[in-house]
Amino acid sequence: MSLFPTRRLRRLRATPALRRLAAEHHLHASELVLPVFVKEGIDAAQPIASMPGVSQHPIEGLAAVVDQAAAAGLGGVMLFGVPAVRDAVGSGAVDPEGILNRAIAVAVQAAAGRLTVQADLCLDEFTDHGHCGVLAADGSVDNDATVEVYARMALAQADAGADVLGLSGMMDGQVAACRAALDEAGHTGVVLLAYSAKYASAFYGPFRDAVESTLQGDRRTYQLDPANGREGVEEALADIDEGADVVMVKPAGPYLDVLARVADVASVPVWAYQVSGEYALIELAAAAGLIDRERAIGESLLGIRRAGAETILTYWAIEVAGWIRDGRSLA
Repeated sequence: MSLFPTRRLRRLRATPALRRLAAEHHLHASELVLPVFVKEGIDAAQPIASMPGVSQHPIEGLAAVVDQAAAAGLGGVMLFGVPAVRDAVGSGAVDPEGILNRAIAVAVQAAAGRLTVQADLCLDEFTDHGHCGVLAADGSVDNDATVEVYARMALAQADAGADVLGLSGMMDGQVAACRAALDEAGHTGVVLLAYSAKYASAFYGPFRDAVESTLQGDRRTYQLDPANGREGVEEALADIDEGADVVMVKPAGPYLDVLARVADVASVPVWAYQVSGEYALIELAAAAGLIDRERAIGESLLGIRRAGAETILTYWAIEVAGWIRDGRSLA
């Protein structure tokens, strides 16, 4: 009897060509979405110190960013607005002349159908207290009053031309309220992306720099507890029942288990957001010479894809799309 194995799993790893052939998961540019920050009152791109390589853009420069994303073959851009003036109820979010709604119109024209224009539907960028909703007299976030504002925000974004609305506020009933408002107004074709399993995470830190957040305190009363996996699945199922067209897990990397569980049970597409802290950790570690930057980026994205995400929001979307186009290995 031979002492050597008859089943040699290493055979399929022997060459780059064999590894490509045997790869279980692949990334395509059309499965990537680029988050874009549009700031009111600036006339040139402003780098974000905590996110090397990422900038806030003036609305006059947005068309060029969208054109670059479309040329790269991306599936979409997700727009975030950074207004010059904020108030307690986030008035700028529902104003047709607010920075985000104007940015949507610019992006739609620039995209010309080549990619989807997506918009963040949340009040945190527009409130002077930095919370994702309007506040009750006791200082807590008023869920139902906030949902009413979200419905108005959905109409403003749909009127501006957005293809996909990213409901990221984590209010109970937000999907149903926005769907009802949109359908009643004739916007039956607008897609609702529910940030269903959105966790109260430390990995959002650099994003708060990007949108110049004014938040004092935290969002633990409405975003999910990092200790809870089952709850993330329940949130996703609830949003699907309310009419969500897509559900999201955010952050991606620290919650791959939740992503996999949601992907196993969801009847709609499942996306994931590789958030600012995930991005910054790799960029800063690579700049310090601690890791291979490109391999770490590729491996992180493949891990998210492997866990079940069908689309990934990532700040590396354009760069990685170029690697894919050139046939470069991602890990």
